Amino acid sequence: MANTNSTAGEGASQSQDSTKSFIASAQEAIGDAVDATVEAVKEHPVAAAAIAAGAAAAVGGAVYAATQLGGDKPTTSKK
Repeated sequence: MANTNSTAGEGASQSQDSTKSFIASAQEAIGDAVDATVEAVKEHPVAAAAIAAGAAAAVGGAVYAATQLGGDKPTTSKK
């Protein structure tokens, strides 16, 4: 029975090593993407600003549309 526990421990250790390796490679990829983005913004600041404004408008429009999908709402104004 002790041999089974030893084998399970080795499997867990290998799994942890694999997870750490995956996390390290993911962090490196994210760092590379951030560096590339910073360089692109430095080279084309107007285009980057236009993209950011467009993304903000799209998010704002989506939020507005989502709030309007609630259907008929009772009016609170009295005439």
